[in-house]
Amino acid sequence: MATVPSEAPVPQGIWRRKPVDQLTDESDTGGLQRSIGLWQLTAIGVGGIIGAGIFSLAGSVASGAKGGLGVGPAVLISFLIAGVASAAAAMSYAEFAGLIPKAGSAYTYGYAVLGEVVGWAIGWDLLLEYTAIVAVVAIGISGYFSYLLDQMHINAPTWMLGAPGTGAGHKVDLFAMVLCLLIAFLLTRGMRSAARFETYFVALKVAIVLLVIAVGIFKIKTANYTPFAPAGFGGAVTGAATVFFAVFGYDAMSTAAEESKDAQRHMPKAILYSLGISMVLYVLACLVLTGIQNYTQIDPKAGFSAAFASAGMTGLGTVIAAGAIIGILTVLFTFMLGVTRVWFAMSRDGLLPGWFAKTDPKRHVPTRVTWIVGVASAVIAGLMPIAEAAELTNIGILLAFIVVCIAVIRLRYTRPDLPRTFRCPGMPFVPLIGIGFSIWLITYLQWETWLRFAAWFVLGMVVYFAYGRRHSLLAPKRQ
Repeated sequence: MATVPSEAPVPQGIWRRKPVDQLTDESDTGGLQRSIGLWQLTAIGVGGIIGAGIFSLAGSVASGAKGGLGVGPAVLISFLIAGVASAAAAMSYAEFAGLIPKAGSAYTYGYAVLGEVVGWAIGWDLLLEYTAIVAVVAIGISGYFSYLLDQMHINAPTWMLGAPGTGAGHKVDLFAMVLCLLIAFLLTRGMRSAARFETYFVALKVAIVLLVIAVGIFKIKTANYTPFAPAGFGGAVTGAATVFFAVFGYDAMSTAAEESKDAQRHMPKAILYSLGISMVLYVLACLVLTGIQNYTQIDPKAGFSAAFASAGMTGLGTVIAAGAIIGILTVLFTFMLGVTRVWFAMSRDGLLPGWFAKTDPKRHVPTRVTWIVGVASAVIAGLMPIAEAAELTNIGILLAFIVVCIAVIRLRYTRPDLPRTFRCPGMPFVPLIGIGFSIWLITYLQWETWLRFAAWFVLGMVVYFAYGRRHSLLAPKRQ
């Protein structure tokens, strides 16, 4: 009789691993509650992907005005490059999501396959990355809020309209701070009601994007596509590294695996559906934005609203601004959900104090970490310019892609017997494409980004060796 491969002996020390066989049980939710279905999951994924990229970063990367990267119409290439890398990694995430229906996403996958220290490093990075993304998106919404106030001839106090250094008299971005705290409050109300909110607002956001495309296509001036790449192909690649987190919402969505009904079937589908829908809308929206207005005149903070206003459609620009504020809230929701579930998973595993893993007995959500993340993201959003905040978001995400792609290759060949509801196609070439693209994009990030990442990584290693390694549930004294 043929023997069935089994889990190899678990290494000890920093390379010890969580047995994959023990992570495939959907009945164990660790205090969370399975309450969301396929289309709510897909809405969370679309909510995380569409928003910042279209309403904030598309204008910022394309714009040749002060505060923009000056990529011009080649912003389309930036999104396509990021999308290809993201799609290759999405296939790897989809295989893991169908195999391991647990909170934590890349942290959990890395821990189970590559070892505790790798899982810790990715989890620790994502705590910063996701929190910074929440702040970046909140700042982006705030830009549309300022535009909306101007259109309504409301003169808000200058001190509350932006972080220090973003404008004369700016002291704090108060609106961005309030948004972060509002989303934290919503997430503490329970996953069922929070997911319902997300689904409704994602539908509204997609409708607004479709309106932008449908109306804007008739206002395109082909002359605005020349020059197509004023910053060259290298500028487009730099833009891809900048917008990369905007095509990464499915990872944050996959952290909700323990709150999904039939996660092993629904999670892979939701990942692929959300990325596919989002990339089609990104491409069309970028063509409209750079076709309506010359890249040198695009507003880096409220690109679409300003572009439509320049085409004589101020009313539509105002509608877009209002819709952007409402729609981008879903991005805040998805990534704040992601960071709180990663934190919850790390604390439940003993790598961080168990106090953080406590869930509300009535609403079944980790309220403690949710409020901590809400306050932290509010402080970043209120006091840091968007460009500096955005620089905090990319290296950790790209490294997470690399880890997940490596892990899915390793597990496919070491444990081919495991029941997979989705199998990454083109193994091992598709994951290798994801790895290659991620490494390539990392090389285009600024040295300041590396410096911030190195400081956070070193701090994380100190915390791990001082606390996590000894308190881990897999530590010999805990078993």
